[in-house]
Amino acid sequence: MDKAEFYREALAASTGPLETTRVVDCTTAWAGPMAGCLLADLGADVIHIDLPGGLAPQAPPLIGGTGLNFVNQTVNRNKRSLALDLRTAEGRDVFLDLVATADVVLENFRPGTLAGWGIGYEHCRARKADIVYVSISGWGQYGPWAERAGYDPAALAAGGWMSLNGSPDGPPVKAPTFLADDLAGLHGALSALAALRHRDRTGEGQLVDVCLLDALLFHCDGLLSLGATDVPLQRWGAQVNVTHPCDVYRCADGSLYLAVALDAHWRRLCDVLERSDLARAPGYGSNAERLENREAVNAVIADWCATRPVAEALDRFLDAGLVAAKLNTFAEAAREPHVLERDMLQPTALSDGSVAPLTGPAAKFSRTPTRVRHAAPDPGADTDAVLAELGYADEQLTALRGANII
Repeated sequence: MDKAEFYREALAASTGPLETTRVVDCTTAWAGPMAGCLLADLGADVIHIDLPGGLAPQAPPLIGGTGLNFVNQTVNRNKRSLALDLRTAEGRDVFLDLVATADVVLENFRPGTLAGWGIGYEHCRARKADIVYVSISGWGQYGPWAERAGYDPAALAAGGWMSLNGSPDGPPVKAPTFLADDLAGLHGALSALAALRHRDRTGEGQLVDVCLLDALLFHCDGLLSLGATDVPLQRWGAQVNVTHPCDVYRCADGSLYLAVALDAHWRRLCDVLERSDLARAPGYGSNAERLENREAVNAVIADWCATRPVAEALDRFLDAGLVAAKLNTFAEAAREPHVLERDMLQPTALSDGSVAPLTGPAAKFSRTPTRVRHAAPDPGADTDAVLAELGYADEQLTALRGANII
C-alpha cells in the first residue's frame, strides 16, 4: 500500500494512542529519558523534571546548524518541562501534587535516591494508590550489584555482549549507540503500558524494576543460555555463525552487505555471479559446506563485486530476490528516499529558533498517528503552566520561584 492509503482513517487531532495518559518523567542521561520519549511520542503528556537554574551547558556534539545538544533534543522532544528542586521539602510537596494527577512515574536514579528525598514508590503510592512507578537503573533494585553506579558500556561489558563485538582478531568493542540504555528505555515504556493495563483491570498500581543489564541480556538472542551451558561462543565480526555467505563486500566505489540464508538463494546468487558451476558443487552447494568453506565462498563474491559500482551490484542482487543493502553512513542513510518517506526525519523548530531534522517515531499508527509534535523545551519552560493546572496561584509561584524551588 502507499502512505496515503495507510493513513486514510487517521484522526487529525490525535496526539497518539496515549493522549489521555500523564507521565511524570524524573530522569537523567539516556535510558530513563528514552522511556519517557517513547511514551511522549505515543501521545502521553510527559512532564520532564529539570533542576531550576536555566539551561545546562550545551556540550558537543551539537545538531548541525544549531547551538543545541543532540541528546536533549532527541530524548526530550514531545515533553513538557517543569523546573523543580526535588531535594527540598517544598519541591517534594510539589512533586507529590503532580504525582496525584499522573498515571506513571519514571525515574532512573541510583536505587534509594528518590526514597531518600521523600518521593520514592511508597511516598508516591501514599498520594496516588494506583500509580505505576517505573524505576530504571544499571543493575536493578535488588541483587548483589544493585547499589553500584551503572552506565551503558559497563552493562555491555558485564553482560558478555562486548566480548563478542568487534572483528575476530581485534579487541572487544562497545556498541556505537547507547544500546543497553535504549533497550532499558524500551522495556521501561513497554512495562509501564503493561502495568497500566493491569491497573485498568484491577485498580492496582505497582513498582516496576527495569535495569540495563537485564534488558541487554534479554535481547542477546539466547546467548546467555548458551553461556550457562558452556557452549563455546566466538566473535564473528560482520559474518554470522549459522549461515554463509553473510558479509560485507567491497565494490568499486563503496561496500554492500549481502546475506544468503537458503540454498535456493545461493543458487540465485550463482546465476548473478555467472558461476552456475558452483550452485551445487562440493564445498558450495549446501549451507553446511559453505560454513566450512567461508574463505573460498567469500573470494568468489568479493572478486565479482570488486569491479562493479555498488549501485550495479545491489540492483543485480535485489532483482534476483536476494537480501542486500548498501553500506551507508548515517549521513547517507539520512538522505535515503525510503527513510524520508517513512518520516524518520521530521523538520522541527527548536527552542533557539533553528530548524533541525529530528528522528521520528518508529511505530506507525493508522488511526492515531504519531509524530514529533514539538522540540525539547528549555528547562522550566512549562513550569507555570503545569503548576497552574495543579491549582497553584500566582503568589504561590512567586514564592516558590523566590526560594529557587522552581
